[in-house]
Amino acid sequence: MSVSQNSITNDDLYLLAKGDWNRSWEKMGAHKETRDGQEGYAFAVWAPEVKSVSVIGEFNEWNISANPLEETATGGVWCGFVPGAQEGQLYKYYVLCQDGTELYKADPYAFWSECPPGTASRLADLSRHVWKDGLWMGRRARTDHFKRPLNIYEVHLGSWKRHDDGLDGLGMGEGGGSYLTYDELSEQLVDYVRDMGYTHIELMPVMEHPFDGSWGYQTTGYYAPTSRYGDPSAFMNFVDKCHQANIGVILDWVPGGFCRDIQGLVHFNGHNLYEKEEHPNWGTYKFDYSRGEVRTFLTSNALFWLEAYHADGIRVDGVTSMLYLNFGVDDPSQKKFNDKGTEEDFEAIDFIRHINETVGKYHPDAMMMAEESTAWPLVTRPAEVGGLGFHYKWDMGWMNDTLNYCKTDFPWRPGNHKLLTFSMMYAFSENYVMPLSHDEVVHGKASLIVRQPGDQWRQFAGLRTLALYQMTHPGAKLNFMGNEIGQYIEWRYYEGIQWFLADEYEPHRKHQHYIAELNHMFRDNKGLWQHNYDENGFEWVDADNAEQSIIVYTRKGDRPVDDRVVVLNWDPAAYEEFRIGVPREGNYEEVFNSDAVEFGGSGVINEGKLVSTPEPYDRCENSIVLRVPPLGGVVLRRTGKSSYVAPKPAKKAAEKPAASKPAAASKAAKAPKTAEKPAPKKAAAPKAAAKAVEAPAAKAPKAAEKPAPSKPAAKKAPAAKKATAAKAAPTKTPKAAPSSKKAEAPKAAAKAVEAPAAEAPKKPAASRPAAKKAPAAKKAPAAKKAPRKRS
Repeated sequence: MSVSQNSITNDDLYLLAKGDWNRSWEKMGAHKETRDGQEGYAFAVWAPEVKSVSVIGEFNEWNISANPLEETATGGVWCGFVPGAQEGQLYKYYVLCQDGTELYKADPYAFWSECPPGTASRLADLSRHVWKDGLWMGRRARTDHFKRPLNIYEVHLGSWKRHDDGLDGLGMGEGGGSYLTYDELSEQLVDYVRDMGYTHIELMPVMEHPFDGSWGYQTTGYYAPTSRYGDPSAFMNFVDKCHQANIGVILDWVPGGFCRDIQGLVHFNGHNLYEKEEHPNWGTYKFDYSRGEVRTFLTSNALFWLEAYHADGIRVDGVTSMLYLNFGVDDPSQKKFNDKGTEEDFEAIDFIRHINETVGKYHPDAMMMAEESTAWPLVTRPAEVGGLGFHYKWDMGWMNDTLNYCKTDFPWRPGNHKLLTFSMMYAFSENYVMPLSHDEVVHGKASLIVRQPGDQWRQFAGLRTLALYQMTHPGAKLNFMGNEIGQYIEWRYYEGIQWFLADEYEPHRKHQHYIAELNHMFRDNKGLWQHNYDENGFEWVDADNAEQSIIVYTRKGDRPVDDRVVVLNWDPAAYEEFRIGVPREGNYEEVFNSDAVEFGGSGVINEGKLVSTPEPYDRCENSIVLRVPPLGGVVLRRTGKSSYVAPKPAKKAAEKPAASKPAAASKAAKAPKTAEKPAPKKAAAPKAAAKAVEAPAAKAPKAAEKPAPSKPAAKKAPAAKKATAAKAAPTKTPKAAPSSKKAEAPKAAAKAVEAPAAEAPKKPAASRPAAKKAPAAKKAPAAKKAPRKRS
């Protein structure tokens, strides 16, 4: 067998050891070649300090003596050529260690792997696919991704949907139905994501992994898309189809640790080679970032997916576990410290900066995202200013605060109001992604809809409000599959999403329709994304209305015409006449309303013009009065100048001359003038709150429709809140506005109504008893100054 003379050069070996061989995949691993007129495959593997290495496989009947490899003079790389080896054949490396231990290893650089539970590598030719995404790639290169909408649909390919054939995956694991292939996903998933209005798909790890239950996060084949769904060319076609449908592809990537299965990277030469130590929590090994060959392996891997598979971005998993030496270490006696006596892992930090800089050099239009859950500073700032160099960071703080607020029952929400508003204290310190990811619907946390309090109607209304809040909050968006249909059960990696809910039950179908319309609204309204990552894109109108659980803010675009005013009501009370300040005078109209009947709402919408008046409110010079839906939100836009006409002043009545005696008049003229005390004006009566009434029950579904499966019967909500002793009576004169502005008129909670009760199903739900009827409506909260409670 001939040794590849043109493959591995001394320069390559130097860069490999230094950690700078950024395109090592072009020569390492197995590559189709023709030598001396013979077709075959050239092999190269890094395995220093071993006695010998052979390549074995179907081409030599797994004979350890048939095709020995030869070691380079330096660097510990073993190379060789096998004539007659063909694409698709299985192979491994036979490694004989110094102590006589025999190892059978999969190729670390393999482009294709045997489908689990098989553990061998498979020969591949990545040149077969002809890419057709030139328009997408050209547009991506010319576009600043920070200036484009970014709305991500997170997907686990093995459980988005499955065949209804009763088979378990590909003959393994739990669950029902075999996997969809890459080719099937390139049609079904791509069409679905396009129709739903998402801009990108983020794939949970597709790199080869042996255990389904790891969700892909325990990787063995870093350069191989998993064979569960097809071959490498089929995955290329999937990405290609995404791009042709104007959908970007982001790949989840795990450089923080690797699977400890013996066929993988672990103890590749009989000792620690790729690994430094075992991870205390995850059952994986941490990479040794101090070794240049390991940095080369990982840096090349990131570039490989961006180049060979045209990925648009990489989401780096577990960055926090990389940054800290003692991540997951609870025993103080086991903790380690760096030379400065602190817990930062300087080797990992240098690696992270290096990989982000390298990606930026080769693919400046690609996105690098960090899953980092601490307050580590400057994650999304360049390395030259002390940052880590990512483009985006997941906002785990926003996610935790928001979900904690959403699961809080309505009477206690006023006391937790800051959970809604605190994120704006740091919103622009990083470039954030607002994630509602797979991690939030597993391990007993419950699905998003189950976390919402109240009966079924309120749960869906709360879920709609949460989605609208996420979509109008600064930052990119990410939602895990299943969120869009309001699935009750947690995510199960071994079976598909419960699509029958949207097919058969109206509330779920309407919620899916709502999410699609919300996604399209987000894309169509530039003010919601043009300044997602800088403070010029957001301004509070009212952040402090805790008593009514209402927040109001403005999202700003490049032009004033793109600005949008957002009103969110997190309480079941609706308001027929609710005054808010607006940033500019003008006529406004409703762009979007989460309470529309077509979405499953109660229909408290705003039709026609909302005319601003020069009545100061919420620190604004102008204000409007609108309808605010129960557990819902409204997005408004300015359509033009205000059509408000100031009322003409009333004409004064003609004064009659007073009949007075001349003498009296003379005395009056001579009397000294005294300062007149003006007669006190009678306090104006504020607007009264209308009676709180029960909203009409939602209509029963038509006979042709099946009722929605309801959650177990909810406990009756607590009685309506009474005004506290500190609250003033509704007729009390409002306090004066700040001296610099005209006194603001209090907001009137006219016709504060309770959300409608859940629909009464005609037949029992499939697996859940019918929900109880909603309790009696709460009274409109008493106001300190009026029903609005403040001026």
